[in-house]
Amino acid sequence: MYNPISCEFFDQLNVAMQRKIPSTVVYLKDEETKETLKGIVKTMEVVDGKEFLVLDSKEKIRLDTVLTFNGKRHREE
Repeated sequence: MYNPISCEFFDQLNVAMQRKIPSTVVYLKDEETKETLKGIVKTMEVVDGKEFLVLDSKEKIRLDTVLTFNGKRHREE
C-alpha cells in the first residue's frame, strides 16, 4: 500500500531538484534491505498513483520507501 509523503519532504525534494543539489537517499529496497544512493534529483513522477523520484543515474525510488534524504529522516524503519 502506498503512503503519501509529507508536504515538507515534497518541498525538500523540489529544492534539491531545482538547485541540482547532490543528494544522498537511504530507502528500503525491499522489506528488510536498506539501500543508499547518491545523485542529483532530476524529476519526480507518478506511476499508477505512486510517486517516484528519478536520479540523474536514471534510478527511480518510490517516495514512500525513503528513510532519509540528505540526512533528514522521513520515515521510521
